[in-house]
Amino acid sequence: MSYVGPDFDPPQPRRPRRGPLTVALAALVPGALLGWLVYEAVGGSGGSGGSDTAGARTSAASPSTAKPWSAPATDDAKQASPTPTTSAPAASGTLKGKVVVIDPGHNPGNFQHTAEINRPVDIGTNKKECDTTGTSTNSGYTEARFTLDVAHRLRTLLEEQGATVKLTHDGDSPPWGPCVDERARIGNTAHADAAISVHADGSAEGDRGFHVILPASVHAGAADTRPIVDSSRDLGERVAGNFLRVTGEPPSNYVGDGTGLVTRQDLGGLNLSTVPKVFIECGNMRDSKDAALLTSGAWRQKAAQGISEGIVSFLRGS
Repeated sequence: MSYVGPDFDPPQPRRPRRGPLTVALAALVPGALLGWLVYEAVGGSGGSGGSDTAGARTSAASPSTAKPWSAPATDDAKQASPTPTTSAPAASGTLKGKVVVIDPGHNPGNFQHTAEINRPVDIGTNKKECDTTGTSTNSGYTEARFTLDVAHRLRTLLEEQGATVKLTHDGDSPPWGPCVDERARIGNTAHADAAISVHADGSAEGDRGFHVILPASVHAGAADTRPIVDSSRDLGERVAGNFLRVTGEPPSNYVGDGTGLVTRQDLGGLNLSTVPKVFIECGNMRDSKDAALLTSGAWRQKAAQGISEGIVSFLRGS
C-alpha cells in the first residue's frame, strides 16, 4: 500500500520516518526467528521470481524490538475470480460465529474516478483524501490488483475455517473507493472480530520486506482507538509472525527497525475503527526482488496463508 493522501501514498517511492515501537516478535515466533538466523548464516536468498496506505509507504513509523526473514516463490500470475463481498455464514469450523472483514487496499477503478477519490474526508486527527490509486510494479502490475487477489485467497482460507468474511469492496462493487472512513465503518458495522487492510508498498529499489501497521492510541474528533490498541497489537504481532514464517519475506529493512511492526496515527482506516484492525504492507512493489514475489500467484497464496494463520491464531486466542 502506498502512503499517499488518504491512508496511503501515491505510486512514487518515498522513505518513511522512523520512530519507537514496543513489540517483540521474538517471543511470538521463535521458530521464525531461528529461520532468520539460519538464513543470515548461509548468506540469504533474494527470493525468485494505500489512501490509508498507497504507492510509497511513509509516515511516522514506530519500531518494535524483535527480529523477524526472506524466501522464494514460483510463478502463476493468475487473478482470483471475483466473488460476492460477503461469505455465507459457515455451518461448522473452528471459526464458526466469527466475523472477519478484509479491506483490499485501493480499487482498480480509482484511476477512472480521480475527482471522487480526491475528496477530503475526516479521519479524526485531520482530513485526508477519500482514497488513492495505490502504487504498482515497474512493469505495471497494480497494487489494487494485488490486494484484491490476496483478499480473495484469504477469504477462501478463512471461510474454510468456518468464519463469515466480508470484503469492503470487490473491485467492481463499488466501482471506486470506498473512502477510508467508509472502509473503517464497514468493519465497525459488521462488529468484526478482526479486520485487516491488505496493501503493498511503493518505496525505492533496495527497500525490501513486509511490515504490519498497528493503530496508535488516538483520541481526537471522531477517532478513539484506545479500546482497540491492545487487541490490534495482538492481532498484528500474530499476523507478522505467521506471515514471516509462511512466506519467508523479510521484515522491512526501511521502516520498523527490522521488526516488521510499525505504529501510526495518521491512517483513517485505523483511527476510525472500533474493532481490532491492522494494515499489512506485504512487500515493496518498486523493488525488483519483492516485485518478483508479489507478481507470483504461488507466492500470493503463501501471503494469504500467512495472514490467515495469524488471524486464526488471534481469534482462537492461542
